Amino acid sequence: MMIKETSLRRDPDLRGELAFLARGCDFVLPSRFKKRLKAFQQTQIQNKLEKKPGTPLPPPATVPSTPQPLSPVPRVSKVVNAPLSINIPQFYFPEGLPDACSNHEQILSRIEAAFMDIEDQKADIYEMGKIAKVCGCPLYWKAPMFRAAGGEKTGFVSAQSFIALWRKLLNNHHDDASKFIYLLAKPSCNYLEQEDFIPLLQDVVDTHPGLTFLKDAPEFHSRYITTVIQRIFYTVNRSWSGKITSTEIRKSNFLQTLALLEEEEDINQITDYFSYEHFYVIYCKFWELDSDHDLYISQADLSRYNDQASSNRIIERIFSGAVTRGKTVQKEGRMSYADFVWFLISEEDKRNPTSIEYWFRCMDVDGDGVLSMYELEYFYEEQCERMEAMGIEPLPFHDLLCQMLDLVKPASDGKITLRDLKRCRMAHIFYDTFFNLEKYLDHEQRDPFAVQKDVENDMPEPSDWDRFAAEEYETLVAEESAQAQFQEGSFEDYETEEPASPSEIGNTGNKIATSSLSEKCGKLQSVDEE
Repeated sequence: MMIKETSLRRDPDLRGELAFLARGCDFVLPSRFKKRLKAFQQTQIQNKLEKKPGTPLPPPATVPSTPQPLSPVPRVSKVVNAPLSINIPQFYFPEGLPDACSNHEQILSRIEAAFMDIEDQKADIYEMGKIAKVCGCPLYWKAPMFRAAGGEKTGFVSAQSFIALWRKLLNNHHDDASKFIYLLAKPSCNYLEQEDFIPLLQDVVDTHPGLTFLKDAPEFHSRYITTVIQRIFYTVNRSWSGKITSTEIRKSNFLQTLALLEEEEDINQITDYFSYEHFYVIYCKFWELDSDHDLYISQADLSRYNDQASSNRIIERIFSGAVTRGKTVQKEGRMSYADFVWFLISEEDKRNPTSIEYWFRCMDVDGDGVLSMYELEYFYEEQCERMEAMGIEPLPFHDLLCQMLDLVKPASDGKITLRDLKRCRMAHIFYDTFFNLEKYLDHEQRDPFAVQKDVENDMPEPSDWDRFAAEEYETLVAEESAQAQFQEGSFEDYETEEPASPSEIGNTGNKIATSSLSEKCGKLQSVDEE
């Protein structure tokens, strides 16, 4: 059988005939094959017509006596139904969900009426507050509105220019986040960079009643504004891109907090972003480390923070550019005040999601998105050396590793990811173990049941950063008060007739803090921060 098949394949006549058939050319079929093909085609046509009632059957085809070549049967293309996706309603609205019930012309008429009450129908930045309220926006949107309508160039905003601006905004932007981005961002940009917040925050400094004492200290306006901007990006810019999008604004509490400025006269009660007390604590900590007072600190300066509690290896990672932007840190080995804000908040509140990401980037030496056992051992080696220098017997790395794996419970054996650390809710203990000796020893001496209670407690409490800032502010103000009394020579005890109100105490503390900063920075001129 194998010999016959081989001989057939090698037969040149057979091979030629097969090649001829494969080409699909017209050729004459034997009569018996033609009859079978015609019968098959006729049956197919009848079946189709039976499915369509009311259609007369065609007459039977007659087979010609002489054989003729058949034309190829046309291929019937498959009927493609319309895609179902056209029936799915729109679900993604990058500029906010449009409100079909809103009457834009009614809003514009109210704005026009509000401009009629202003002299010459030209509003300055202070009168823009009334216009902002008519538009249904918070008071401190007035500076972005004023700037977007061209008020910076002329010093005022006319009714025509503002109505044209607001008409365009109402037609294209449908929620507060989208409107805020449009007002504050550069032309043709759909995101906010750090410098975009300066006009808004300068207006807060100039007009908020809780910051009136800063009018006598203009050199601190830029420092306060820089602090607030860094805190905004620390909390809102979850992508670490340096560009805040409308989606990130929607997911944050920034616009709600900005609206609270109108209602709360004591700005220190708004601990998110705007608190002057928090700025005072951050700036004083930076001032203590900035030995030459050039608004930059070196790696040696940063290592002195909190009595050298942080390890040298983690500080080297910070200065390597793992968590900082720009070339100042990498090339010149200097950290700016803006970068120090991120460091201090991350150091004092390691439960914060941004802080967890901050320290994960530092510990991920090879940048593969995973903390390997080699990286953990690399950071723990210095901790062991420091404990041995203090006469403390360190726990062997193998035993410590078992504890940390039980603490984090990583999804993959031998690999700790960022997701693992966020899920375990014990990231602060994990990080302190590897690069903050003082806090690591505090955790070791603490009751483990108290730690577990903190994890299971879901009640809203002040964050670690809020507690730290409040304690440090009280300490700093007490030290400055004692120093002022010592210089005046008035240490006599006295009693006041009526106890001071909390607002008076806060204003007094702010004044002491401002005078202290003014005294410290008297030799410095105003420096523009990055």
